[in-house]
Amino acid sequence: MQFNYTMKVICFIVLSVFLAQSGLLAQTKNTNAPLNQWLGEQSTAYDPWDLGAQFRVRMEHKENFATPGRGTVDFQGRGGNSDNTYFLFREKFHAGYKMDWLTVYGEARDSRTASDERKPHPETDPLDLHQGYLLLGNAKEFPLTLKVGRQELSYGDERLIGAFDWSNIGRVFDAAKLRYDNSDFWIDAFVSRVVLTNPDEFNEANDYDFFSGIYASSRTIVPKNEVQTYFLARNVSPDSPTAIGAGLPAFMTGASARDIYTLGLRVKSLPGEFGSWDYDAELAGQLGDFKSGTGQRLDHEAFAAHVAGGYTWTNAFGKPRTGLEYNYASGDSDSTDGKHGTFDNLLPTNHKFYGNMDFVSWQNIHNVRVTGSLKPLKNLTLTADYHAFWLANTSDSFYQASGAPRSTGGYGIKANAGSYVGSEVDLIATYNVCKAANVQAGYGHFFVGDYVKNSLSPTSGATDADWVYLQMTLNF
Repeated sequence: MQFNYTMKVICFIVLSVFLAQSGLLAQTKNTNAPLNQWLGEQSTAYDPWDLGAQFRVRMEHKENFATPGRGTVDFQGRGGNSDNTYFLFREKFHAGYKMDWLTVYGEARDSRTASDERKPHPETDPLDLHQGYLLLGNAKEFPLTLKVGRQELSYGDERLIGAFDWSNIGRVFDAAKLRYDNSDFWIDAFVSRVVLTNPDEFNEANDYDFFSGIYASSRTIVPKNEVQTYFLARNVSPDSPTAIGAGLPAFMTGASARDIYTLGLRVKSLPGEFGSWDYDAELAGQLGDFKSGTGQRLDHEAFAAHVAGGYTWTNAFGKPRTGLEYNYASGDSDSTDGKHGTFDNLLPTNHKFYGNMDFVSWQNIHNVRVTGSLKPLKNLTLTADYHAFWLANTSDSFYQASGAPRSTGGYGIKANAGSYVGSEVDLIATYNVCKAANVQAGYGHFFVGDYVKNSLSPTSGATDADWVYLQMTLNF
């Protein structure tokens, strides 16, 4: 079995190099659709079609991460084996056909792992439907369109709503989305159900978890800025955790009961409008109610904030950029007062924001980030990030990137522990072989802080964590 997967990786690399050298990938105008351009050059009969595929393979090595099935927890110092080296394979194939007022689109996805010590494998999902929808309307002739079916939802920079493409499976919704779009602004109104992963059967939407909202964006209301505002509602009934069955692993389990309403504002500078400077900020507040672990409905009041700025030396070698960022999300100050103050991170792509090692979510956290990037070669980008983390409130939990609280192996509510969780260093190199193929390598190290040490010292003790990965992506 291991030999077969090794051969797959070798064949993937050989195919990528061959196609890059042959020019099939290098001559495309559309990064994600080289096949479409090639077909269009053969005959105009292919113009209505959108055909393509993506192949991605990633090797990851993790040390001192929680490994489901082994009973280990993050940063565990003694006992158990928390090292894991594995391969992730993902293939996507899509076909779309566009008529004047109707577009039909379908995308299949196959996700598999090899040598993964996590049991069950949270990133394995054999051939399934990733997207399948109808798009009604023609935005060039009329500003109103309707998109119905299984689809990705992605808004803002994905801090609250994202497709989570880093995952070997990703996130999709069964949704209906109405969009009005003109030269001054666009506005979406949608209602959806998040799709749960079921490796043994066809993936189904959670009938007990409705996610809906209104999201608007304009680049003209405030000069030189993109301004976005949104109202989001997540209404989850008590049957959600067992939507596709009882006793299933966490990645197949629906969210707990809640009715949470989020109102937010996001501002981002438009490229080049402030010279070499850039910035963005987001503020979100929440009201509603949340079901506690004991079944009690708690009044929910929470908020979160993000602010970042950066400077790019456009005339210097490699166009270096440096930036500073701060992220905050409220925690719960008292688990016995009938109120719930932990910000709900909703359905985000957290991998991009709070450390690439995916230990942290936008919940009960202070996060300071220093970032830098450099392009020493035209096709090579180097990035370096430093993160520091503190709990916003030690009367609340330390939350995982998935949004679940850490509660085993010594973790839990540690009101008397130090609030400093630790710091993380991430180094990433991305090389674009051509417009449709790239290779990326990364390394991360997490230095544990007082909170982790205080939590784990009575049981296993605490230690730092390491992570290395190599990823190759090919788009047809």
